[in-house]
Amino acid sequence: MQPPHLHLAELSATQFIDIWNHFDTDGNGYIEGKELENFFRELEISRKGAGVDPSNSTFKEKMKEFMQKFDKNADGRIEMSELAQILPTEENFLLCFREFVGSSSEFMAAWRRYDTDRSGYIEANELKGFLSDLLKKANRHYDDQKLHEYTQTILKMFDLNGDGKLGLSEMARLLPVQENFLLKFQDIKLTSEQFSAIFTFYDKDGNGYIDEQELDALLRDLYEKNKKEVDTKNLTGYKKSIMALSDGGKLYRSELEIVLCREPML
Repeated sequence: MQPPHLHLAELSATQFIDIWNHFDTDGNGYIEGKELENFFRELEISRKGAGVDPSNSTFKEKMKEFMQKFDKNADGRIEMSELAQILPTEENFLLCFREFVGSSSEFMAAWRRYDTDRSGYIEANELKGFLSDLLKKANRHYDDQKLHEYTQTILKMFDLNGDGKLGLSEMARLLPVQENFLLKFQDIKLTSEQFSAIFTFYDKDGNGYIDEQELDALLRDLYEKNKKEVDTKNLTGYKKSIMALSDGGKLYRSELEIVLCREPML
């Protein structure tokens, strides 16, 4: 597959996402390692219009300078918000979005208001309201035309099968990587049966919901089963984000299923 060409003229948000998806081959929210080398090579070709040799010491030196400039948190990888500063995206759509959504718990609280049937999706016609809500929260004034454009762009990005629905985990990719707690659960996603068993275990009285303490125990249990280190500070953040989906401190089965299951049961 040919890489999307990196024209350094202004990109539409959709072209930006095409480029992102092409280079973030493992979908972990970062362009890193070999992906990063491939991306930088394409960037250099688009600037020079000629072939580039990655083994050349000048190439390596330039790549180092490039990383010093754009890898803001100096972790040796590029995340979506950093890439948005490299590529001249139309009105820097993604950076705007990031400003509206300060944290994943804010994002989840807004999501919960629109995913009224708690299916883990919002219908495309609800998306405009969802974005409008985030804009108001950030005290940003946008006219209807801009709101319509942003709505259409997000639809193009994520409603790939054209069913008019958007999934929570897809939309959450617009969050900065460190805020996107859903990425943290990517490699410990459960089947419906596994989820059902663990939820039933913690929902001792069988009333269909668990509280924050029970969620804490459930998440620690999951980490242990998957032989992952439990970072208490991160765990507190994940809990806060997940509890933003709860109803007055009651986290229902269907909410948690959106976060932990491979495919939410419909």
